[in-house]
Amino acid sequence: MPEVHQDEFFWVDSNEPHAQRRKAVLAKYGNQVRKLYGYDNRTAYQVMFVMAIQLAMAYYVRNLPWWKVLVVAYTVSGTCNQNLLSAQHEISHFLALKKPFWNKILAVASNCPIVVPVATKFRQYHQEHHSHLGVEGWDVDLPTSIEANAIVHTVAKVCWMVVYILVYGIRPLIIRPKPVGMADVINWGLVLAFDGVLLYTLGFKSLLYLLLGTLFGGGLHPIAGHLIQEHYMFVTGQETYSYYGPLNSFTYNVGYHNEHHDFPQIPQTRLHALREIAPEFYTPLQCHTSWVWVIWKFISDPEVGPWTRMKRDTREGTDGGLEPIALHTKTAFADITNLQSSAVGKAVKSS
Repeated sequence: MPEVHQDEFFWVDSNEPHAQRRKAVLAKYGNQVRKLYGYDNRTAYQVMFVMAIQLAMAYYVRNLPWWKVLVVAYTVSGTCNQNLLSAQHEISHFLALKKPFWNKILAVASNCPIVVPVATKFRQYHQEHHSHLGVEGWDVDLPTSIEANAIVHTVAKVCWMVVYILVYGIRPLIIRPKPVGMADVINWGLVLAFDGVLLYTLGFKSLLYLLLGTLFGGGLHPIAGHLIQEHYMFVTGQETYSYYGPLNSFTYNVGYHNEHHDFPQIPQTRLHALREIAPEFYTPLQCHTSWVWVIWKFISDPEVGPWTRMKRDTREGTDGGLEPIALHTKTAFADITNLQSSAVGKAVKSS
């Protein structure tokens, strides 16, 4: 009998669903799917283009009135810096360039307009997010119990979303701190040197334009909807969600999240082809078509919040890695096999 956890999350006995689906897809379409593996230089070109936009905009805003700086920081810098943060996700899998070394160089270089050093540590934590999805103490994408219990009402959710990127960046350092390596020193040194040169040559407004872009773009911003879309449960029993919509073009198709978790070795430009090859594995899954709706639903629905995440004790699952929860049956949480919750009143309702 598995342990009953007394918290607000939804604990499952099964392992994560992506490895099982990957095995099934490869058994049926192995040759076609493996042809999608590799990298795509177009990602690197887009990253460098967005970096150039941010440098040009930093120069442009240096003499603007403060109110205009704030407007362009939200609209332009928020979009561009969330684009660059999404690029960190793609580059961390070495999917932008042929050699891992050049992907690491691109990651650090594209980190500069973000202002805060994140590239090296993000890669480490993100690898564990894939290998230990939903595992307590390993997957730092999971909110803490403090967040789940405190961020309950609408106002609290709004405040949490405003500073979401800060929470997202600080949480790993508390939950699973890692030693500082030479790569971290290089990452911090180059980014802080960039900040210093920008501040000295263009002034405070230019630096603030970039910093606010990182904060705005990772908070209450349409493109930040993917941060909620990916793994917060909006439908009974489904752990990961994809988004199919136009904003994928601004975020390196990060919305194709089920496809990405199933095959992280496929570059973002080919994830749509995976779905076309194996539609019976992806079409039945619940998905999103609007990141604005995702944010609105998360904030306004009292039964959706930081607690609506799946957790497991081990990556293999405590049932020995047997079949996971049925993902498409729209039943109450109490009726789903192997699912335990001490907060039945906060169960996500099927729509």
